[in-house]
Amino acid sequence: MLRRFLKGKIHRVRVTGKELYYEGSLTLDPELLEAAGFSPFEAVWVYNLANGARFETYVIEGERGSGEVVLNGAAARQGEIGDEIIIVAYAWVPEEDLPNFRVRLVHVDENNRVREVREARPGVSG
Repeated sequence: MLRRFLKGKIHRVRVTGKELYYEGSLTLDPELLEAAGFSPFEAVWVYNLANGARFETYVIEGERGSGEVVLNGAAARQGEIGDEIIIVAYAWVPEEDLPNFRVRLVHVDENNRVREVREARPGVSG
């Protein structure tokens, strides 16, 4: 049986830009992508803490070390520069793989630089 779990989360990054007339997606500093274990073009959910918007899009790489978090295309209508957002991805995990499955939790500073990366196992608190 497959079960759906959180795969990775980037917690409380700040939107640094908006590009309405772009093909669509979420531009992220590659350091954020790597810390969370996300791949370019991977589907993600975005939760905007400022306005309650929740939407799905995909990620693309921005400039390394920039701290950029840019809402592109239709996503640009879902938030404003300075809004804090949470970015998550989910994975379908076979039950037999659960003992080795790890969730990556990324916390950032006020400039969207990786401050801490923690790993957690489903079903194990702490």
